[in-house]
Amino acid sequence: MQTYLDCYPCIIKQALNAARLVKLSEEDQHTIVLKVMVILQDISKETIPPILAHKVHQMVKSVSGIKDPYKEAKKASTEEALRIYPWLKQIVSQSKTPLETAIRISIAGNIIDLGVYETYSDLTETVNRVLDIPFDINHLEQLKKALESTDKILFLGDNAGETVFDRVLLEYLPHKTTYVVKGGPILNDATLQDAIEAGLDKKATIVDNGSSAPGTIMELCSKDFLDLFKSAKVILAKGQANYESLSQEQAPIYFLLQSKCPVIAILYILGVNLLTINQQKTKLFIKGKKYE
Repeated sequence: MQTYLDCYPCIIKQALNAARLVKLSEEDQHTIVLKVMVILQDISKETIPPILAHKVHQMVKSVSGIKDPYKEAKKASTEEALRIYPWLKQIVSQSKTPLETAIRISIAGNIIDLGVYETYSDLTETVNRVLDIPFDINHLEQLKKALESTDKILFLGDNAGETVFDRVLLEYLPHKTTYVVKGGPILNDATLQDAIEAGLDKKATIVDNGSSAPGTIMELCSKDFLDLFKSAKVILAKGQANYESLSQEQAPIYFLLQSKCPVIAILYILGVNLLTINQQKTKLFIKGKKYE
């Protein structure tokens, strides 16, 4: 995926939100916005958005002197998700289609995205909505067959707090799971500590990908992670940034996400001309690819 015009105002707003989150002065906020504009001028439109976001947030950290601007926000999201964790488990246990329900719950957690939103919707309301609405792309049957063919899963996580929703899915699946987090803080993406706080260590082996960039940018990841990726029989990848960075990879990936921007939802996943769309509601996807 390349960077589109719609990505430019989004990344400026994202950097400004990060600056305000750590209560930088208006002067520092102004400096950050100007520096983002320089980055946008110099970057090729062929660059994928996660690389652009990585450059911008590295700059924000440099200006602010704060290594993890989202640290407190991540902790709060995890605590909020853990409060409804028993309810989420109950929903799966009472479901007539528990696998689909557990997948929907995992996808519901993808609303905890502070790269897109300054705040996110009420989690209980989001779960009820996601349990009820249809998928815009639904490769569930393909995913079921893939899961039946292996006893191992590589799971590429996304955001802190969302990790609790992923835990519900992984606790339903019988598979041995390796859960992948970021190698360093970026946005509200989960790191090792965030995953442990969510309780994922009770179900999965947690590893990091060696990178502090959004999504999974292969050239920035560690050799250990790349070896795991290349040998995986089934890969579950959460969130928009993983789709942006991995949609062209030839690997057995199933993307689980709520698409929260028109570029992803329309241009790339549905293949509709972006210019024909006036307004888009959040869309849900289980998207897999067929491989030789």
